[in-house]
Amino acid sequence: QVQLVESGGGFMQPGGSLRLSCAAPKSIFSINAMAWYRQAPGKQRELVAIIAAGGSTTYVGSVGGRFTISRDNAKNTMYLQMNRLKPEDTAVYYCNTHPSRNDYWGQGTQVTVSS
Repeated sequence: QVQLVESGGGFMQPGGSLRLSCAAPKSIFSINAMAWYRQAPGKQRELVAIIAAGGSTTYVGSVGGRFTISRDNAKNTMYLQMNRLKPEDTAVYYCNTHPSRNDYWGQGTQVTVSS
């Protein structure tokens, strides 16, 4: 099983910012669209944002205009810049390809937004 490694989560007050990182093997990262997903307590995992291998981006739901997905192909790393965080952004954030593969899920990184 190949795991992607997420990092950068933490605790933040509403309105604050965090940047998440996702490190992936080159064999996966270089040819695939990548995405961020999140799972809030008691809810199903959901798609947050997608970045194609060529760099085009798509955002889902309420994160548009607040979150920015990016990738550094030289470092095989993807990022999620999260600004103007809201309590409803509280979740475990995961990275994976898009479409996702069950054997690529990592441990995720916890983001908690609370006053």
